[in-house]
This record gives sequence, C-alpha cells and structure tokens, in this order.
Amino acid sequence: MVIRWTRESLERLAEIEAYISKDSPERAIKFENYLIDQAEPLKDHPKIGRIVPETGNENIREIIIKNYRIIYRISTHTVDIITVFEGHRLLLPEELETK
Repeated sequence: MVIRWTRESLERLAEIEAYISKDSPERAIKFENYLIDQAEPLKDHPKIGRIVPETGNENIREIIIKNYRIIYRISTHTVDIITVFEGHRLLLPEELETK
C-alpha cells in the first residue's frame, strides 16, 4: 500500500508544528516527523487502527499517537491520511472530504 497525505492532513500537521514551535521550534519539527513516522506501519498493516467511532465505516480508521488522532481511509492500493487533530475533539463530517 502507498500512504498519501491529503492537503487537509498536511495543513493540520503544519498547524500543530506552528503551535508547538511557539515554545520550541526544534521540538515542533521532531514531533511533526514523529507523527509522520507513526503512520508508516499502515503501509503493511492498514487495519491496525480502530474504526472511527463517529463514522462506523470499516474503511475510515484512526491511530492514536500521544494526544493526536490520525484519521485515514483505506482504499484498494492506498491509505489516505485524511486529517490529524487533538484527540479530545470529534471528527467533523466535512473533514472526511478528501482535498
């Protein structure tokens, strides 16, 4: 499988990095890379994440990394990372629209 990061997910990563960089630019970059690295196992094990409770869709899953949710969609040959956000909030329906 190929992992593809959508525009939405890359924008969310940039926001996370910008927020953390207020305290530590170096730590922000490391954490962004850490989140990206944590998605790599999805190439070989796309169903490792749980089904997103807000959708109930078997192909929309998430992995929880620290306090963040990485939401992704499984397709025939790809894993599309849809969005990344803090784990305390719910997934909004409009965030499922791939950009």
